[in-house]
Parts: sequence; structure tokens; C-alpha cells
Amino acid sequence: MMTVHEISELTGLTIRTLQYYDKIGLLKPASYTESGYRLYGDTEIERLQDIMLFRELEFPLKDIIKILENPEFDRSKAISQQLEMLKLKREHIDDLIKMCKKIQNGGNDMDFDAFDKSKLEEYAEEAKKTWGDTPAYAEYEEKSKGRSIEEHADMAKEMMDIFKDFGKIKDQDPASDEAGKLVRKLQEHITKNYYKCTDDILKGLGAMYQAGGDFTGNIDKAGGEGTAAFVNEAIKALLG
Repeated sequence: MMTVHEISELTGLTIRTLQYYDKIGLLKPASYTESGYRLYGDTEIERLQDIMLFRELEFPLKDIIKILENPEFDRSKAISQQLEMLKLKREHIDDLIKMCKKIQNGGNDMDFDAFDKSKLEEYAEEAKKTWGDTPAYAEYEEKSKGRSIEEHADMAKEMMDIFKDFGKIKDQDPASDEAGKLVRKLQEHITKNYYKCTDDILKGLGAMYQAGGDFTGNIDKAGGEGTAAFVNEAIKALLG
């Protein structure tokens, strides 16, 4: 585990920025010390890398939250997209350097193509659409209109609270009435705030929750180790 001060020194981000990321639900710490200081594990550091890469590519925080919260988010695919955008950004900078050198050497260059960022912007838009090319995400986009970053954070916190409740009963039978009620509560929360969560969609989400990666890490962080797997089992027990 690393403290917020250590993360700040490692990344160059200010402590205030990290605190703000926590406040808006973009980057929650893994836990807190007895004195209330934030602690970050490997899962959180990986997520911070994703955030910083998107920020380097000038994605707004609101877009980053939407991308990382998308149930279909694939980190490997996102890294490939980010790499391609960084290459395009490097080409753009190289063109600007060439133009500056030409001017410095007395050239009268009236060509403004070096300022053209259309390829980079076009690819960035395509990358955003990658995570929004489903009816469910289109509905989420519609429901998200007008919501502030703080409102997104509140929604994320409410969902984590549901997973905390799952964690409290994870040693019980996943087919119990209490577990079934929490499954329906989770489904209703997703439908109300994100998109219509059908039984089939929820079963797909359950499988993803326990498959490893950010989702499993965040759910287990909220409810304790094994919570993500329990949520999946409870969903299967109720929906078949």
C-alpha cells in the first residue's frame, strides 16, 4: 500500500488533485489508515495510470469517468487506443518542431498544416465512441446529460454501498432471500441511473464482476474479499 503523499511524489499529482479524484468517484483509495489517511494498492495505481493517460490526451474528467465506468471497458484495448493517440500526438509535435526550425533558419513558411490536429481529434472521438457503441451506453449517455461530476460520484457511491451490503452477507447462502433482495436493488439502481438493466444484462455484469481486474478489485474493496464472486453467485441463484 502507498500513502497519498507517496502517490503524489510518484506521479507528480498534487495531494489536492488526488483528494478531488476521490471526492468525485474517479479514484477511490483502497482503504484508510487509523488516522484517516488514504492508502492505494495496485488496483488503484493501475486505474490512476489509465486516468493520467486519458488526461495526457486531454480527455475531460467527465468523459474519463464514463469510460472507466462502462461495463464493457477493456483496459488492454484502451491502452492500444491511447498508444495510437500518443503516436499521432508525437507526429503533430514533430511537425511543429520542423516548422519552428524552418522559421528559425530564416525560412518564410506560410504553411499552417503543422497546426492541424484533426487526425488526433478524430481518433480521440472514435476512441470515445468505442465505449458508447451499445444501446445500453447510449441510454446512459442520455441519462447523464446535465449531471455534474459530483452527481456521478454520488451514483457511484450508492452502488458501492450496495456492494458493501453484499459483503455483509457474503458468508451466507447466495440463494437466500436477503441476497435476492440485494440483487434486485442493484438491478433497480443500474436501471434508474445508467440504463435498463435486464436480467440478461445483469447476468453478464455478474460474470464480469468476478472475472478480475478493476471491477473485482473495487467490489472486493467495498465489501471485502470474495464479495464480487458472491454477487455473481447471488445473481445466478436468483436469475438462473
